[in-house]
Amino acid sequence: MRVSKKQARLPMRATRQHLLSHSAAALLALSGAAAGTVHAQDTGAAAGGVTAAPEGNVEKVVVTARRRQETLQDVPVSVTAYTADQLSKQGIPDVVALTTTLPNTTLKASRATNSTLTAFIRGVGQADPLAGFESGVGIYLDDIYLARPQGAVADIYDVERIEVLRGPQGTLYGRNTIGGAVKYVTRKLAPQTDVRLKGTLGNYKERDGVLTASTPLSDTLRVGGTIAKFKHDGYGRNLFNGAPNYDKDLSAARVSAEWTPTPELFVRLAADLTRDDSHPKNGHRLIVGRTSGAPILSNVYDTQAEMMTALGHEQEVRQHGVSATVEWTVTPELTFKSITAQRQDKSYAPIDFDALPVVDMEVPALYTNKQFSQEFNLTYTGPKIQGVAGVYYIDANAYNKFDTVLAGLVPTSTFTSDDIDTKAWAVYADGSYNLTDALQLSLGGRYTVDKREADIFRQIYLGLGGTPQMGNPGAILFRTDTDLPGLSREDKKFTPRIALNYKATPDQNVYASYSKGFKGGGFDPRLNVVGTRITQAQARAGYRPETIGTAELGLKSSFNGGRITTNTALFYSDYKDVQIPGSVAIDTNGDGRDDSFAGLTTNAGKAKIKGFEFEAVAHLTQNFSLAGMYSYIDAKYDEYIVAGVNVANQRVFQNTPRNSANLRATYDIPLPVGGVNGRLALIGSASYRGATNQFETVSILDQESYYLYDASVVWTRADGKIRAGLHGKNLNDKRYKTAGYLFPTLGNEGTLTAFYGAPRTVQATVEYRF
Repeated sequence: MRVSKKQARLPMRATRQHLLSHSAAALLALSGAAAGTVHAQDTGAAAGGVTAAPEGNVEKVVVTARRRQETLQDVPVSVTAYTADQLSKQGIPDVVALTTTLPNTTLKASRATNSTLTAFIRGVGQADPLAGFESGVGIYLDDIYLARPQGAVADIYDVERIEVLRGPQGTLYGRNTIGGAVKYVTRKLAPQTDVRLKGTLGNYKERDGVLTASTPLSDTLRVGGTIAKFKHDGYGRNLFNGAPNYDKDLSAARVSAEWTPTPELFVRLAADLTRDDSHPKNGHRLIVGRTSGAPILSNVYDTQAEMMTALGHEQEVRQHGVSATVEWTVTPELTFKSITAQRQDKSYAPIDFDALPVVDMEVPALYTNKQFSQEFNLTYTGPKIQGVAGVYYIDANAYNKFDTVLAGLVPTSTFTSDDIDTKAWAVYADGSYNLTDALQLSLGGRYTVDKREADIFRQIYLGLGGTPQMGNPGAILFRTDTDLPGLSREDKKFTPRIALNYKATPDQNVYASYSKGFKGGGFDPRLNVVGTRITQAQARAGYRPETIGTAELGLKSSFNGGRITTNTALFYSDYKDVQIPGSVAIDTNGDGRDDSFAGLTTNAGKAKIKGFEFEAVAHLTQNFSLAGMYSYIDAKYDEYIVAGVNVANQRVFQNTPRNSANLRATYDIPLPVGGVNGRLALIGSASYRGATNQFETVSILDQESYYLYDASVVWTRADGKIRAGLHGKNLNDKRYKTAGYLFPTLGNEGTLTAFYGAPRTVQATVEYRF
């Protein structure tokens, strides 16, 4: 084992003994347990999209992972999905909270933000949210691909389900995604007037409210909308100015209209808006101030950052989108679908890297994004052949500009701007053929053309007052480091998929698949030609596309009449030309001292990723059930070239813990309240997450393995119109790092700051359906 990974991960033998004894082994033992009569109910983390009719007293769950309805146990895809009822019962606030129950998956808020998403699945993802970097995990809202991660940490409201697919997803969806996909699916409008109200009160002065209403205007037209407010005080305070730190102040709204002029035609128009007015989230310093001697604060949620603005704005995030979806059932077997969407967002982000009340390393920034996409597809479901085929186009622009204000022997303010256009189109198809009643062959393919154009500009000004472009007209220009207009590259790729699944018995489904994924090349938006001493030719070439080939072997099983289900997958990925974005400290004047930082994106070379995933649900009695997962992943670089030298043995995979596990128990019993029939659910959950690296090199920012414990008590009236719950998250009050900034050599004080997951929180929720 590599020395660096010994420092970052648990010893293998101890990890296996601990996890297998506390999670996977316990679930596997359930396969021999007889379980009495089980009523149709929420089937836990292995459940999926559209609930189907019960078979006997055990509910079968239907998913749409392949864009057609199939039971979870029949679909030859690694997918985990969550129904709205399950999310409500467990008090899941946002998509980040799903991480603990997802195999080999990391979903978290990016550093210094509440609403920008960092996502990794099976070792593949994208940590940097700047313009020009495509996501390794696709985020979809009603089949609309979100080109940028800003605003993707959406609070869960008005959702029918969330699906998470692992592995390359190119032959089934509009945009090619190399690592996996996270899909938000919103609720369609009810055929009758429907009004729902949800309120939440919690510690840290949490006050949330969601109001949803819809009504039919005629036999063919329905309208509806949702307004929501999510607010809580800070987990800590800014000790310099008294402002809250890690607070939340988010408003959201969604409206839609659905028209069904004939049974064969469905049209949906939708619009959504989100506004985040939370205070800047500032990090916790892990080192004493190099010059001032500023101490390390005792509370990791406290900060001493000064109050900053970006172009005169405090932190703001605004995003909105509109879409039109048309579904036409041409025949009972053939359906045509059109998805048209436009989205845009703007973020003012004043980031104090050093987290001290002095100007040492500050980055006031503006991010703007806009996109237009169009997809057409045909879905066919016949007795022998089923499949989907489509075409997709996206036109997206990402514009960033920011200052890097840096103290030192010569104080400077560096301005960087990047204007990056992406135009991509693709054709894709995926179909299945029933060779026999038990054996099915699936073939798919995708041809993608990605075109990227960029203008990158960087100038250094003297002093700590900022630059003219960010509000300081009197700044004195020192040097232009980068002036690269008209950068352009085009990447083309065909990516296939093949799968074979065999139902050895009605309850045992074995599948084997191979798929390839592709992510286009681009240009680092923080490129510094002078500081990093790269040639104009190297700068204009940019970084290359990355590809992955994944082989997977899976088994989906049911036991005891469906009371116990298990989903197991083994996978192996060959990852090539891995894109590694990063910021590095640089010496721009050759005096031997780092005085700035720049982007340095490289194609690391080659990596091998192999792993195991196990999910299970067991209804032990009519009232008691267990659900859980265990995952293992071994991700290693075989080749990682730096300055012509292979340093693979000194590099690790970020945001990819070797082991993770979750075990959840639910005890659900009838309990009348005040003469009203209802059911009480007692839910307890324990999660384990292995040691996690924040970057490709081991650092003090890495997080050791840890446990989280959650619990909920939920009462639901028999008719489902009233639900009241008490939810506790992180009951052991664990402090765990999720991200950070690592620039210890920059500025007078040095920057080494960490960001943390939420502390212990308790919420009381009430849901009422009129």
